[in-house]
Amino acid sequence: MTKFDKAIELIDKKNSQDPNTTLHQEKQYPKELLYSQRMSEKLLEFKPEASKALHIAARAQHICRWKIQRGDYEMTRRGYLKWREDLKKMHAQITAEILQEVGYDTAFTERVAELLQKKFLKKDEDTQSLEDVICLVFLEYYLQDFAAKHPEQKMIAIIKKTWGKMTPEGHQAALNLPLDSEMLQLVTKALS
Repeated sequence: MTKFDKAIELIDKKNSQDPNTTLHQEKQYPKELLYSQRMSEKLLEFKPEASKALHIAARAQHICRWKIQRGDYEMTRRGYLKWREDLKKMHAQITAEILQEVGYDTAFTERVAELLQKKFLKKDEDTQSLEDVICLVFLEYYLQDFAAKHPEQKMIAIIKKTWGKMTPEGHQAALNLPLDSEMLQLVTKALS
């Protein structure tokens, strides 16, 4: 087994411990395991030539996310941003430990951590590709559930914000997603 395969296996092992589950095709999955698999699949579709570092970062994007709860932070914009920052640091740290365990060198490990912490967003091609994939996965798999919990105006603002994080290449991929008619209408309204 290669270092890369072992790293993916260990990331999946961590995400398999998620106590939160989600139903997909009549089967229960640990929530973050399913999310990580979707991230890998979407990256392969979007950037088949992506680097190993980007593949690992995509797979580890939400590693052990359940360990830091949103409810432990103030329910303010500042609290939300602090929560997100703490999550990024945790994802990078856990992934770095895995990469060191399987034998990756410091430079590779630091590169993956840099991607997970979204350093140089809009300036670094791999970081921006990761952001595009995150947005595509959200739009394809999580937008509908999110829309069921929030009023239309908030959803329009969220879609606009998501769109603003993406590249033109990401926009094109998003317009080709298999969204149902209700979600497609919501996206169209947000973009008009």
